[in-house]
Amino acid sequence: MKDIKVLGPGCKRCQTTQDMVEAAAKDLGLDVIVEKVTDYAEMAKFGIASTPGIVIDGKVVHSGGLPKEDDLKRWLQA
Repeated sequence: MKDIKVLGPGCKRCQTTQDMVEAAAKDLGLDVIVEKVTDYAEMAKFGIASTPGIVIDGKVVHSGGLPKEDDLKRWLQA
């Protein structure tokens, strides 16, 4: 099971990113835990300066803007 964190203050792009992560995981048949992180101190621990950010199993894979669907699926399968 993959542990995924979507980092952001709760803006529309951040919610869209979370929806994209959940949809991509479902398409791939993966069991994931998606956590929304809105606390700025927690986001800073990951070195995220631009949101939304995506952390998969403790590794930052994306920050700033919406991810591309192909990239998202590749990150989830890694």
